[in-house]
Amino acid sequence: MSQLNRDVVVVGSGVAGLAVAIRMACKGYKVQVFERNAEPGGKLGHFVQDGYSFDAGPSLFTQPANIEELFDLAGEPIQDYFNYRKLPLACRYFFEDGNRIDAFTDPDLFARELEQKNGEDYKQVRKYLATAERAYKTIGTIFLDHSLHSGKTWFNKRILPAISATRLRYLIQSMHGYHRSAFRSSQTVQIFDRFATYNGSNPYKAPAMLSMIPHLEQNEGTFYPEGGMISITRALHKLALKKGVSFQFNTRVDRIVHENGRVTGVMAAGKWHEASKVVSNMDVYYVYRDLLGDNAKAASVLKRERSSSALIFYWGMKKEFKELHLHNIFFTRNYQEEFRHLFVTKQMYTDPTVYVNITSKMEQGQSPAGCENWFVMLNAPAHSGQDWDQVRHMARQAVIEKLSRLLGLDIAPFIETEKVLDPVGIESQTLSHMGSLYGTSSNSPFAAFLRHPNFNSSIKGLYFTGGSVHPGGGIPLCLKSARIASDQIG
Repeated sequence: MSQLNRDVVVVGSGVAGLAVAIRMACKGYKVQVFERNAEPGGKLGHFVQDGYSFDAGPSLFTQPANIEELFDLAGEPIQDYFNYRKLPLACRYFFEDGNRIDAFTDPDLFARELEQKNGEDYKQVRKYLATAERAYKTIGTIFLDHSLHSGKTWFNKRILPAISATRLRYLIQSMHGYHRSAFRSSQTVQIFDRFATYNGSNPYKAPAMLSMIPHLEQNEGTFYPEGGMISITRALHKLALKKGVSFQFNTRVDRIVHENGRVTGVMAAGKWHEASKVVSNMDVYYVYRDLLGDNAKAASVLKRERSSSALIFYWGMKKEFKELHLHNIFFTRNYQEEFRHLFVTKQMYTDPTVYVNITSKMEQGQSPAGCENWFVMLNAPAHSGQDWDQVRHMARQAVIEKLSRLLGLDIAPFIETEKVLDPVGIESQTLSHMGSLYGTSSNSPFAAFLRHPNFNSSIKGLYFTGGSVHPGGGIPLCLKSARIASDQIG
């Protein structure tokens, strides 16, 4: 095989781009990664402001096996690059009536908590979690770990058990409807409905199939990476360098070049780079519009409903709040109305659900002594021309009022430093079209099958990875997409 046939270009160094670069280097390919920003990570970024350290994007770490697999493949000891620990508590939930629910990562303790606080049937909660586990292991692992667009998947010996385990209610019943039939308390329903946001979807529209998502957090567990989420990016970048991957930062790919239905290389910063394989970690919409000049294909991508986005306040708080944990959720009074705003009116709801992540709860050095670094995130609609200056102002007031009410203390005077990221900023910084965090939503029974495949059927040598293609967004799925793309390249 000629050297050209062993050259791979990866466009973008998000977590999926880093993972696919490592995988291809381990197979003996010469890999170049082009990144328009000054450092790797994509959404999985980091910054320090006034002594406070903030993870800029994803804050939840589940399924560490996806990362361990990369180090095993590379023959490198993961502990030399990356360390993490399992948490006893996945999330602390706050409700307007003063109820607080601790979502323990021990299913037995979690079921007892819901029984005591919400009057749930202990056995029913355990049954729900066991059903989620079975669904994930029989259905999820085949459809999330393999390409849905490859004939080989449909001849996999596990496909028949997966199909037989797919109950009709998983497809025709909404996630919310499924949870209403499973639980007594509306608060419990709200807790499990919120897992639809893990792929930017609406639990009142998304299929009950998504009820397998809680398995990852409540059965497999929630973890904390030492140094914060940025340590994932740093570990994978370091591993990629160790395996010989080269990185070109501050270098934007201008065009993917193909001739006679086959990739020949890329133009980046005005220079030609020859390669027989190109893997894009960009939002697939921009790949077609900007790198391939295929406006018709780009338009077809937009026929799918976009996922939700986020409005994030990074607050340095000059006080410690003992009642808060690493992950905290303050629920809206009316979840259905919040999602109607997100996906129908395309506006922020006046009483938003608020997520607060505080890594200084886990280790020193994340904030000044006696202080906390708050990552405050609200679900937001994808950008479609909203007045984000006005939205930011109104949302900030709503968040301060809500948190002050539920914590019993005016939090505003303790905000020492602040930075804000809205869907426009997300789109600008990460090239996620409309600021959508997960590409397309999963608000229909067959949304998973309509996601863009990890390859281009008309241009040989062109592959896709990341949150805008199969199997979807979020760190675990992005890492799985890297494996799928790598396997297809061979």
